Amino acid sequence: MTVRTALVTGANRGIGAAIARGLAERGVRVWRGVREPGDLPNTVRLDVREQSDVDSAVRRVLDREGRLDILVNNAGVTDNGQLPASADLGRAAAVWETNLLGTWRCAQAVIPPMRAAGYGRIVNVSSTLGSLTLMDRPTEPGYRISKASLNALTRLLAAELAGTGILVNAASPGWVRTAMSPRATRTPEQGADTPVWLATLPGDGPTGGFFLDRRPLAW
Repeated sequence: MTVRTALVTGANRGIGAAIARGLAERGVRVWRGVREPGDLPNTVRLDVREQSDVDSAVRRVLDREGRLDILVNNAGVTDNGQLPASADLGRAAAVWETNLLGTWRCAQAVIPPMRAAGYGRIVNVSSTLGSLTLMDRPTEPGYRISKASLNALTRLLAAELAGTGILVNAASPGWVRTAMSPRATRTPEQGADTPVWLATLPGDGPTGGFFLDRRPLAW
């Protein structure tokens, strides 16, 4: 049986750490991308805002494993406390740099080896706050817009990569108790379930979708 290799960004805590554990429990060889790796095993320095970090992390995984089958784009930040009419746009742009462009950088870096292998799973951790259908409150505008844009990126990548063996999907973990949302009710393990499911889809699985609790979520 083929042992798949995954790179999970923002995997030092919370949802990212739970995704890494969930994949490892399914027999996947997991590399954690974090900004400060320290001496932890199977960990690479990865600040998704830095192209050099992205390139170096992907190259290291490929050099060590000879393959990179799964990318879970989990790294993210928020601009909690802002409202759109008065938002600090510099602060919003910093959110977009991580949540949208950081994800885009990582996807671009892994697609060539995935194409060459004829197999890939790219999972973008989005949010219900990025659903245009459900967007009825003005809070966290930078974050919400970043996740709506991330959903659009998911659709575009899935369309480009159709038929290559690479499936691209977005997942909402739901309202998960993390450093960004300490009052939330879901555990990181519950939030990780759908991203792990999407990361291990069979070849005939969906692509270009947005899911919560393994069910389609309105865009």
